[in-house]
Amino acid sequence: MRADDGTTPLDHRQASVAQTGVKALIPVADRPFLDYVLSTVADAGYRRICLVVGPEQQAIRDYYTDGVPLSRLSIEFAVQEEAHGTADALSAAADFAGRDPFLMLNSDNFYPLEAYRLLQAQAGSAVALFERDAMLAGSNISADRIARFAVGESDASGHLRRIIEKPDAQTLAELPTPLWVSMNCWLFGPSIFWACRSIPRSPRGEFELTAAVQYAIDVLGQRFQVLPIRAPVLDLTSREDIAQIEAQLAGMEVRL
Repeated sequence: MRADDGTTPLDHRQASVAQTGVKALIPVADRPFLDYVLSTVADAGYRRICLVVGPEQQAIRDYYTDGVPLSRLSIEFAVQEEAHGTADALSAAADFAGRDPFLMLNSDNFYPLEAYRLLQAQAGSAVALFERDAMLAGSNISADRIARFAVGESDASGHLRRIIEKPDAQTLAELPTPLWVSMNCWLFGPSIFWACRSIPRSPRGEFELTAAVQYAIDVLGQRFQVLPIRAPVLDLTSREDIAQIEAQLAGMEVRL
């Protein structure tokens, strides 16, 4: 988000936030992007929110503490002291979640309401997987970017057998079709925190959530119901995504 190629037009508000790299606060129309995400979460019936932030991200704390009225949500914060990967970020929310099941999602993705509602209806752990063709047809994400996303493979009972991070072309070609993309939209129970603490660093030097999920499946015997979703997810990765997302979210009412 900080990278400016000189060809993507942003207004002064968007350019100012983009320079900080805090994607959740990028202005989309008249609201930060994360407002749209949280409003849809609230539409699905969730009420308690924990935002995992870095120690330097005071702007997010200030906005959701004093900068916007909250009528449907209560928002707390957990601090990831250093950026050591997605499993490490999730671990920061362990005290917030306690023993309860909880929804986990990315703050730079806008997911369909259907995914939240289906996850909320589950009795145990689950994952929303998104059909690759539906993503290509309706999201703002190009085919080459989607090809680098994690994919999930189900067993005969409809539970997750494996989650494959950054699959290569041969792996994708060997998987049954349609392909189901993971966009990090999960319903977890407390055992995921044990899994996050039990995995080694990846070759990238990070504690990866996909590795923690696979550990939970293979070692802890955890079962994740796969919820296949044929609807797109919007992804706010770089400056060139902003205009497309702004067009797709135009006119959406935000109520927090």
